[in-house]
Amino acid sequence: MLNPFAKDVREDVMCTVHVVNTFESLAAHVELDGDVKVRPGDEVLVHGQEIRVPYGETRIERRQATIRRAGWLEQQWVKLTGDLEFMELLEFSFSGEEL
Repeated sequence: MLNPFAKDVREDVMCTVHVVNTFESLAAHVELDGDVKVRPGDEVLVHGQEIRVPYGETRIERRQATIRRAGWLEQQWVKLTGDLEFMELLEFSFSGEEL
């Protein structure tokens, strides 16, 4: 992405997608099969239709995923700036209370 001269390396793997829509939790998790390591800057694209889970239910599906590996320069950039981007997440709130 940052280095236009880097070779585009992609890897296809199977994965398990867990989606939960309950009172206790609203979450989605992806578990890649095998001993696949996702490094800083790598992108994971899960293929298939959008998963819609009605309230109060949990769904687990098997899907194919493609991992686009980041080059060395992109990995270093993400390591350098990652902490700054993480701090942006602290500005969000999911509470229904007004401040």
